[in-house]
Amino acid sequence: MSTKLKKVLVVNTGSSSLKFMLFDITTETMLAKGLVERIGTPKTNFVYQRAGDPKIEVTVVATNHTDAMKVACDALVDHRMGVLKDLAEVDAIGHRVVHGGEEFSKPTRITDSVKECIRACSVLAPLHNPPNLEGIRACEAVFPETPNVAVFDTAFHQSMPEHTYLYAIPKSCYQEFGVRKYGFHGTSHKFITQETAKLLGKPVDQLKVITCHLGNGSSFAAIDGGKVLDTTMGLTPLAGVIMGTRSGDIDPGVIFYLNRQGMSLDEINSMLNKESGLLAIAGTGSGDMRELVNAVAAGSQEAATALNMFAHRAALFIGGYYAVLGGVDAIIMTGGIGENSAPAREAIVRKLKAIGCNLDPEANKAAFGKAGRITTADSATPVYVLPTNEELMIARETVQTLS
Repeated sequence: MSTKLKKVLVVNTGSSSLKFMLFDITTETMLAKGLVERIGTPKTNFVYQRAGDPKIEVTVVATNHTDAMKVACDALVDHRMGVLKDLAEVDAIGHRVVHGGEEFSKPTRITDSVKECIRACSVLAPLHNPPNLEGIRACEAVFPETPNVAVFDTAFHQSMPEHTYLYAIPKSCYQEFGVRKYGFHGTSHKFITQETAKLLGKPVDQLKVITCHLGNGSSFAAIDGGKVLDTTMGLTPLAGVIMGTRSGDIDPGVIFYLNRQGMSLDEINSMLNKESGLLAIAGTGSGDMRELVNAVAAGSQEAATALNMFAHRAALFIGGYYAVLGGVDAIIMTGGIGENSAPAREAIVRKLKAIGCNLDPEANKAAFGKAGRITTADSATPVYVLPTNEELMIARETVQTLS
């Protein structure tokens, strides 16, 4: 890495939020982090935390993302709670951008042409790319001389071969409209792949691994030699396994059937993204895995069915990826559920005995929010928990891009 870059700010913007994290990249240490939420409302909230200190939460005024960025910067240089003497200490800014289409297969320094490509990709990610672009513009306004780098959720998956990213529909849909599998959570999958290589003491280009990012949104990836062979999410993050509020894969005919029954396409789209998944099945009133697990323990048959469905779909993808990879060095679980829900991990691993995964119940319970092997020593295929760190990965890739 370049010795010139020391402090890197990582920014992740939503339609009404701005999350940030400041790193000393020479030691890969987080210095401070924060969130401005409900931007543009009278109840804009700011949560800030300097490393080692308790969180601070206050109401602020921020009518747009530029205002929100200024709120963040004021905290970073505050004489009591700040970590910078001057904003000029920020050497670079890395931005999470959800969709880069086929234009970007790696992180890219942001220019006017890159911003135009991000805007053009908004047709593929209408809820995410526009606010990502707002975050970039906000940083350009507050840090006019500081280089910005876009790190795309889709970039890592651009190594997929044609036979896995194409859909079996007329190719004109791909050629004219860009309809294909893109995949998401790429920054997490890449980080975990690199960390697995370190864990196993094996070069990335010799590694075969299945990475399972399990959270409110979940995706799996089959990684061969550091490159993605296949992944579960597709044109949108709706595809793949069952998620908190997303259906995952369904028969596409369901959409047309419901439309003929009187539901509009917008209603169906909202249902599949916001009212489905664990929320629809568990009977707990939410898609939260913690509530689902508690309901299972309390004897809820609905919740037990939901957990079984979740594990069943996960096992189908893991087993399929194991087959096409010709075996793997490890299966990795990460994300909010993957790192913190021993019952969810257990439900999945117990369905993987055919590929040599034998759960170690005590090790599984011990791996709460920390790295650890959760299968027995005699398992032919080991399963590990590894915490992800997408913000650190963005900071690393920002430095590598500018070096």
